[in-house]
This record gives sequence, C-alpha cells and structure tokens, in this order.
Amino acid sequence: MKDLLSYAIKLEGAGGKSLPPVHKWHPEFCGDIDIIIKPDGTWFHEGTPIGRARLVRLFSTVLRRDGDEYVLVTPVEKLKITVEDAPFVGVAMQVEGTGQTQNLTFTSNVGDTATAGPDHRLVFRKHPQTGQAAPYIDMRAGLEARIARAVFYDLVELGEKRQMDGVEMFGVWSGGVFFAFGPADEIFE
Repeated sequence: MKDLLSYAIKLEGAGGKSLPPVHKWHPEFCGDIDIIIKPDGTWFHEGTPIGRARLVRLFSTVLRRDGDEYVLVTPVEKLKITVEDAPFVGVAMQVEGTGQTQNLTFTSNVGDTATAGPDHRLVFRKHPQTGQAAPYIDMRAGLEARIARAVFYDLVELGEKRQMDGVEMFGVWSGGVFFAFGPADEIFE
C-alpha cells in the first residue's frame, strides 16, 4: 500500500487527464487490500468511505480488471480489491444527433467518458442487489459503469422498438449500433 500511495501522490502532481499504462505493468501480486467499491460507486478503505474525490479518481486510474478480479496496479505492486457490482457509475449522459445517427456519451462518477458504440458496448443484465435489469457501459479496458437510475430514465426516453430476429425489441441507438434492452412485450407489460 505504501508504494501505491506514493505512486498516487506522484500522479496527483503530474496533472492532466491521461491514464497510466496499467495494461503494460505486470508486477508481483502483493495480496489483498481492504478496499471495497460499493454498487453506488462509493470507495471504502478498512470500512470507512474515502471522502476525497481526488484520491478516488487517482485510485481509479490505476484500477485494472484481471479476469474476474479487480486490482490496483503500479509498476512495482499489484493489490486485489473488492468490487460489489461495477467499479464505476454512469452519472451523466450527453446526446448528440437522433435515431440511427445518435451518439450517447456517458460520464462516470470518476470523470471518465465513453460513447456507446462498437468499442464501448452498452449491455443490460441483472443488478446484483435488485435483481432487475440494469444498463452497464464499458468505460475502458473492461471496466464498466452501471448507469445511474436517473440517467437510465433519460435513456428510456430515447428508446424505440425494432424487429430483431423476429422479436420486437426495445432499445437505443448509439455509434451506429442498436443496443437492445430486451423484448418490448416484457419491458412494457
């Protein structure tokens, strides 16, 4: 953890929004660290919420997904953390265009942005706490953001019905891709 904090402080002084090349770093595994990311996007360390948004942002820049595990990684250490749902929450959505030429750009709780399309898939699956279908977007390198409820309502307003493989589906267009929420008759029962 000492090296991780030192690295975070070094990043904080560097400024800018570029992300470190965590995909190129392969240090030895150093063990688990008591950091948990809750489904609402709150980061906890040893049971206490991390209240400094800049520190959460810094930690998020060295977060990587290795298979089913999430790790904080620097050039010299790798520590496993717990993520209860998705590591990020999509807290805002910007809409450009309409219909099939529409682009939906999502902003996460840590300031990352991603436009839904071929490189940033929008998927719908059961939320681990509610059991209801919830939308998630791939923000970067396999790290997802669950779309917040208020943003989801805005997303539904943009939805339309479309025939897919003989089934009428409800979904949205973004980046030239139609992302289906599910069968329209199930959504509008």
